[in-house]
Amino acid sequence: MKAEILSVGTELLLGQIVDTNAAYIARRLAELGVTLHRKTTVGDNLVRVSAAVREALERADIVIATGGLGPTEDDLTREAVAETLSVGLVESPEVLADLARYFEARGVRMTENNRRQARMPEPGAGGLIPNPMGTAPGVLFESGDKRVICMPGVPREMERMMDSWVVPYLRNRQRGPGGTQVIKSKVVRTSGIGESTLEALIVDLAHGRDNPTVATYAGGGECQVRITARADSLAEADALIQSVLALLRARLGSLVYGYDADTLEEAVGRLLAGAGLTLACAESCTGGLIAAMLTNVPGSSGYFDRGVVTYSNRAKVEQLGVEEKTLAAHGAVSRDTAVEMATGVARIAGVDIGLSVTGVAGPGGGTDAKPVGMVHFALADMCRPSVITARMRFGGDRGAVRTRAAKFALDLVRRHLAGDCRDHPADHPATGQ
Repeated sequence: MKAEILSVGTELLLGQIVDTNAAYIARRLAELGVTLHRKTTVGDNLVRVSAAVREALERADIVIATGGLGPTEDDLTREAVAETLSVGLVESPEVLADLARYFEARGVRMTENNRRQARMPEPGAGGLIPNPMGTAPGVLFESGDKRVICMPGVPREMERMMDSWVVPYLRNRQRGPGGTQVIKSKVVRTSGIGESTLEALIVDLAHGRDNPTVATYAGGGECQVRITARADSLAEADALIQSVLALLRARLGSLVYGYDADTLEEAVGRLLAGAGLTLACAESCTGGLIAAMLTNVPGSSGYFDRGVVTYSNRAKVEQLGVEEKTLAAHGAVSRDTAVEMATGVARIAGVDIGLSVTGVAGPGGGTDAKPVGMVHFALADMCRPSVITARMRFGGDRGAVRTRAAKFALDLVRRHLAGDCRDHPADHPATGQ
């Protein structure tokens, strides 16, 4: 079964809202084994929506549309689909009664334009998809072997309808000799490696393989490997995934920090909690991002003591004890300053590990010796005792530099606790991915 997603709404084209509906629908379709060929976004225009529906039906068996089912003049999805399929729309007394009860229960007068939400396909051409969360019901259109499923654009309404009605409907239609096919994916999360280097390590696994497929992608300062298998059952799909997962683990080793929805800060937290260690951080260019990430994990108070943002040189001296002569000789963005920041915050907080970051986030402030994107890191282990330092040059805008620096700092902690800092670029420049 082939499907396409059609997101309707001028606000989507203008970038006023993010289309989370398409991502949600895509995930549910993958779980069902429905092949998604394309996602299209179109504004609130009858001609354009009709054209988008017609083109999608030329390629797909199922078109799932969200948005444009409300009571206003620019809610045109049902009319566009009906026109494309040459289906008449009739007012449903049952839907109209439900709408009246909805408004009456809330003590609000139902305006006349709400009646358009009661327009359903004529008998034999589709029907109602219940919406227990709002006023706009979904609409199913049926034409030969083609189906168009229309749902409202409000995410919580759409998700409820997708789970309670659309998924069972599609599951009942997706039957073959081997039963209902499923698509299952496993995401392997890595840190400390760029996408091109990652692909080079697993190129033979990522190419020339149909089932399961293996693909790399980067974002948010880290890289992932996605394994996707298609099979007649979840158990068979999982077996296909596990066969490749074992090879990936052997190739990537400590580069892997987690799977699926795991985060780097969760991985660091597990290691700290498991070892009974505490950590404090001193941040300059990241401005508190590391502390924010760590404290985003429930239970982080058990291992994270504090985060100190020392943006100015005076703050580094007064709050961390960084020597003024160190700043005069080497500057704020230097290995020596990073070391004194890390040891200073560890000493003041009385923790086992002090972590520091200081750099040039840009877009200004760079020099030939210390260009934009240059960041120094230090990790002071007060138990051993020892200090690990690293220097990286990250690409991207100010936000990207800060995010990548925060991720790198957390990964420095992760590898240190796991006993593997061999691959970190200690005290030499490198381009961050």
